[in-house]
Amino acid sequence: MTSSPTPSTSPLLTDLYELNMVQAYLDKNEDGQAVFEFFVRRLPARRGFLLSAGLEDALQFLETMRYSDDDIAWLKSTGRFRDNLLDYLRDFRFTGDVHAIPEGSVCFPGEPQLRITAPLPQAQLVESRLINVMHYQTLIASKAARMVLAAPGKILSDFGLRTAHGAEAGNYSARASYIAGFAGAANVLAGEIYGIPIVGTMAHSFVQVHGDEMVAFETFARARPNDVILLIDTYDTEAGARKVVELAPRLKADGIAIRGIRIDSGDLIAMSRKVRGILDAGGLNDAIILVSGGINEDVLQGMMREQAPIDGFGIGVNLAASIDVPALDCAYKLQDYRGTPKRKLSEGKQTWPGRKQVWRTYSSGGQMAGDTLTVEGDEQAGEPLIVEVMRGGRRVGPAPTFAQMRARAQADLARLPEPLRQLQQGVDYPVTVADALKTLAAEADKHTKR
Repeated sequence: MTSSPTPSTSPLLTDLYELNMVQAYLDKNEDGQAVFEFFVRRLPARRGFLLSAGLEDALQFLETMRYSDDDIAWLKSTGRFRDNLLDYLRDFRFTGDVHAIPEGSVCFPGEPQLRITAPLPQAQLVESRLINVMHYQTLIASKAARMVLAAPGKILSDFGLRTAHGAEAGNYSARASYIAGFAGAANVLAGEIYGIPIVGTMAHSFVQVHGDEMVAFETFARARPNDVILLIDTYDTEAGARKVVELAPRLKADGIAIRGIRIDSGDLIAMSRKVRGILDAGGLNDAIILVSGGINEDVLQGMMREQAPIDGFGIGVNLAASIDVPALDCAYKLQDYRGTPKRKLSEGKQTWPGRKQVWRTYSSGGQMAGDTLTVEGDEQAGEPLIVEVMRGGRRVGPAPTFAQMRARAQADLARLPEPLRQLQQGVDYPVTVADALKTLAAEADKHTKR
């Protein structure tokens, strides 16, 4: 599964100004074809690239957006809206076209991740929720991708549900990080909704309840004998590791293997080395070491440099809240209306008009060499990134599987220029604006009354 089987939100989850504008559009019969694009304006200092995510949930929202009788009744009770708007909403169905950069693709500022072509009231109504879905999942997928690059070959798991900013954010974090290359998530609902592998060990409270750490370990292992991971740092980490070694033969006699241990505190590098020595000396050479607590990409890079004997990482708030960069400067802007190119000229927020395409070229070694942003139909060197995903309100093909999205992300991350793969700061990837787009911008300026 790639998206929730039922809509997770009401269509009233929107900004009031969307409804205000649609009321005015309907009053003036302003319902021509409009083109809007969602994109990130600029990258924060600690980001060199983006990994696009959220598209499937955005498409599902468009497919299922409906106003119930209760929604209409409540809107009417506010006294803000006339009957023409209420009647329009009662019968609302999205009938537009959607073009997008596929999920799991690396992209850069100014490149449209999503394009909506639809009658103006429709295209306006869907703005807030589309930004809400695309922004957060792209934010988290981009953060997760940095961690994947920082710790190649390691097991990364999303432990962020409890510190995510709400239930839906917890689900979306699991989804976006899995696309980026994480192995799984602790969030059980994400397993049901998306089919993401769910992972988990035990809490310190479990050990404290039993008083005797050895009893706690054995009770837990016998309660769920598959993939046993024991948390060993409730009291004394090294002593906990020795107890695991002592317990292992007794469990093995009953067909239970200890898969590994988890450490959640202290100097994780130093302690992982001590614990690795204890496990190996006790014959548990195959037992893995997982750590959690304060993990981010900087910590991961440091552990990789130190060659710490750590097999996997549980990552919480640093992922689900993207603490260093909690938001991206993104927008959903009008690019064309009734066949006339439109652009915004606000200082620092100027836009390029029209339906656009992105063309990407590669070096002889297969690495990304540069992108060209241009108007749709202006063929450039390289491969086009934006594809049609919905026509007339219906998908043009089956939804991609998670395996396909993860494979795309893996391929794109592997083709990043090496400085970006190394997470170096201050590296600018070249995105060139084609002459055809500059010409269209000049045309749009002629039609703009300032």
